[in-house]
Amino acid sequence: MKALIIGGGGFVGRYLAEHLVQDCGWETFLTKLPKENVEVEGCEAYNLDILDKDAVEALLVRLKPDAILHLAAQSSVAYSWKNPQLTADINIHGCLNVLDAVRSVPGYAPKILLIGSGEEYGVLPENTSLVSETTPVHPANPYAITKLAQNLFGELYAKAYDMHIMMVRAFNHIGPGQLPQFVVSDFCKQVAEISAGVREPVMRVGNLTAARDFTDVRDVVRAYSLLIEHGRSGEVYNVGSGRAISIQEILDRIIAHSGADITVEVDPAKLRPVEVPVIRADISKLQADTGWQPEIPLEQTIAETLDDWKNKLK
Repeated sequence: MKALIIGGGGFVGRYLAEHLVQDCGWETFLTKLPKENVEVEGCEAYNLDILDKDAVEALLVRLKPDAILHLAAQSSVAYSWKNPQLTADINIHGCLNVLDAVRSVPGYAPKILLIGSGEEYGVLPENTSLVSETTPVHPANPYAITKLAQNLFGELYAKAYDMHIMMVRAFNHIGPGQLPQFVVSDFCKQVAEISAGVREPVMRVGNLTAARDFTDVRDVVRAYSLLIEHGRSGEVYNVGSGRAISIQEILDRIIAHSGADITVEVDPAKLRPVEVPVIRADISKLQADTGWQPEIPLEQTIAETLDDWKNKLK
């Protein structure tokens, strides 16, 4: 199997590349931005701007991968409120450039996996927290809207052009190396700085009452590879742990693991204009089609993410 990871220079892409090369034995290529210094043993990397359709097509003609895993995105919800136009350009137009580039290559029919988000479900009806792929979607932020549009285009192209496209709604994935714009990495970074004595013992946080479905990134990338092998074309799959945990509990576990005496303060700048209280993924469809199960416990992920930040501060 020859696979191309578009957006492989990011947090998830690096883990995915390592998994495909080391665990699956696939010949793997990835695309990155020029500013990303990415090295994955056994994996070739190419600079690519997905907003340049000609460049996307040229790379596909050159490599002819059997599978394309499209991860490239502006993935910050907070930033999407600040710059919705750029978020739409990357997440919608970039995806269409990939799909149309595939269509333009005669006789070429790779499997394509489009990575969307659990944020697509958005504001849920009262007393609803568990969501399946058939749950009505009501995206509540610009990022979620762009991801829903991406996946709708994927479904359309699969039907209209007989392309083998599968769509994912990935819930919160976490682990060592994640940028601090995401909540668990942000908390771990702050705690590591406090432990190192470079920050006062005060943590600044957003809404702690929300509950989210968190999965280790290494489990997530296993799900992606299994979907390439066993997923059904035109289908959407939830990828998550199947359980929700509050941001407050995440914070408590991180602080407890550090052993530090820390005060917590709410930072209004970290609050979202619209917040979904509780959401967790129904992953029965993914499990039925691939046999996937999450394997890495949350405590391990938290400990390794915190240790990763501590090592960076040495």
